[in-house]
Amino acid sequence: MKYVDSTLLILFCCFIFWLSDQSTLLTPLKFPHQDKVMHMGAYFILAAFTVRAFRHLQLSYGLFLASCLIFSSLYGASDEWHQSFVTGRFSDVNDWVADTVGAILLLTLYHFYRRKKQLN
Repeated sequence: MKYVDSTLLILFCCFIFWLSDQSTLLTPLKFPHQDKVMHMGAYFILAAFTVRAFRHLQLSYGLFLASCLIFSSLYGASDEWHQSFVTGRFSDVNDWVADTVGAILLLTLYHFYRRKKQLN
């Protein structure tokens, strides 16, 4: 099962890379900062795949959470760097912040879910 989890993480990273490699994304803006919400959502999902893939590693719980956050945040930073080379796209530090916030949100929910599960 651990190979499936790792494969899903890799495939989702490839999907994000593919999206970032498009010169334009045809997403109509319905409200201000919609792109930041979309970044948060994508990296919320990325962090979920990261949790599933990294849970097989023999790490302390704190190191496990930190590793998931670092991976997700660094992938977001590399994604922004990648976009700086794509015609029609640009790199934005605020997008990276939204990526990292999405990962933090998932990891926070995961932590409280795990804690509640342990109390029951």
